[in-house]
Amino acid sequence: MRTLFSLTLLTLIYAMVLASFHPFDLLFGVAFSGALLYAFRSFVFGGRPDPLPGLLRRCLWFFPFLWAVFLDVVKGTWEVALVTLHLHPLVSPGIVKVPVRERTPTGIAVSALVTTLSPGAFLIEANEEFMLLHLIDASDPDSVRETHEEFYQRYQRRVFP
Repeated sequence: MRTLFSLTLLTLIYAMVLASFHPFDLLFGVAFSGALLYAFRSFVFGGRPDPLPGLLRRCLWFFPFLWAVFLDVVKGTWEVALVTLHLHPLVSPGIVKVPVRERTPTGIAVSALVTTLSPGAFLIEANEEFMLLHLIDASDPDSVRETHEEFYQRYQRRVFP
């Protein structure tokens, strides 16, 4: 199941990069994706393909996760625009240490990526214990930590634990 899912996903990415869903392009994409998966199977699957736990549930929760990321980007863009246009003062930019708690390495990477997508936040460092973030508004570090933990628990944990 995991191999088929990976093959389909890689083929779709190939077709989107080409901007073509012509049958011959899709056929070549399947062959190319299959060759890549075969060549890098030990890296991609860790030796042998295992079933992906809760794939359907994770796919369904991806859309609320994506919507929450979109809203976070819009909010960050608005805050940066207000500061840039001098409509809101730049009060206290700074660095906040956010604990990663129970996140897996993939979850830490996704949290870091999502945080960096939003304007006004920049990832400085991420490891198994914490993320260091530079924020345009670091006036309340506890609120920042709480917001990141709430986002993880509410949206990300169900898709990228």
